[in-house]
Amino acid sequence: MSVGKRLSFLIAYLIPGLAVAGYYLGGSFNFLTLAVVFGILPIMDLWIGPDASNPKEEEVPELQKEFYFRFLTYGWAWIQFVLVIWALWEVQTQSLSTLEWGAFVLAIGVNTGGIGITVAHELGHKNTKIEQWYSKFILMTVCYMHFFIEHNRGHHVNVSTHEDPASSRKGESFFSFYPRTVFGSLTSAWNLEKKRLGKLGKTAWTLDNEMITSMIIPILFISTVTGIFCTITGNLNWQVPVFFFVQSWIAFSLLELVNYIEHYGLARKELSPGKFEKVQPIHSWNQNFSLSNAFLFQLQRHSDHHANAGRRYQSLRHFEESPQLPYGYELMILLALFPPLWFKVMDKKLDDWKKQHGETPQSPSGKREPATA
Repeated sequence: MSVGKRLSFLIAYLIPGLAVAGYYLGGSFNFLTLAVVFGILPIMDLWIGPDASNPKEEEVPELQKEFYFRFLTYGWAWIQFVLVIWALWEVQTQSLSTLEWGAFVLAIGVNTGGIGITVAHELGHKNTKIEQWYSKFILMTVCYMHFFIEHNRGHHVNVSTHEDPASSRKGESFFSFYPRTVFGSLTSAWNLEKKRLGKLGKTAWTLDNEMITSMIIPILFISTVTGIFCTITGNLNWQVPVFFFVQSWIAFSLLELVNYIEHYGLARKELSPGKFEKVQPIHSWNQNFSLSNAFLFQLQRHSDHHANAGRRYQSLRHFEESPQLPYGYELMILLALFPPLWFKVMDKKLDDWKKQHGETPQSPSGKREPATA
């Protein structure tokens, strides 16, 4: 991997700086984060173009081991924690106008959701205790710790089937998908934990149930922060927990927008009742713009991630045969908020995908070759 590509992943670290700068500049400058992420970044994506290069397979084992890439994700966890605490302190001690408050919480939510949950997603797939801890640590700050349970043990098993609440269906708008995925994921996570504990001979109503602790820990966190701030300032400010829960809602709503985009309408063949074909690179929408891929730790190479969940973000490959999104996630998120435009753009692409893959049987090996560098 080139030095330039290695360094490109640092771009994510600029976004918290935009939120801080926008806040101290005041007023409408609080929209600086949104303007850059959803305005300037997509333009630069189109200007710089895609990156179809893949790491050489003989280099992947060493690439996977490089601590630099893990350090970037560990570092983000602490940056997010500090960013949230700082934002809550400013809400505690400063008087913000309605415009400033709204823009400020959006800027924080874009950081904690757009990048933070992306990093938590990456870390949550790893089998080391420290990485799993960091994943939960990040998810605590956005009140979505159950994502660790459902995504790994539910979504990756049931992706692109009607059994998966996080896979959107053809003709389903984001606004129809949203309650289905939010409440469906909560239910799925509970059932997964209930099943796990049942095998151990335990009831679901125990603190061994990670679903219960995932609900308790964020409340304990914000209660503690609010109490400490109250002790320091002598003022119990109701806006502190409200700000925390609103930025959490923005953050996990961004996650669900991304979920909506990643698998829209793609379906795995049902080989027999309840048994589906192996997940292939053709079952996830892919996008390969250089800049937004670096910004999102190559989350947009989602096809390889689902086909090979153990690969770290720096090793993910581009597959030419994967269905390709027309724009990066930033523009696709905006498009998803306008269902008629979304359907006009994506349904044609989905129909083309079905013509190519819908009735084509998989090879006996179930393998597909990635694009060459």
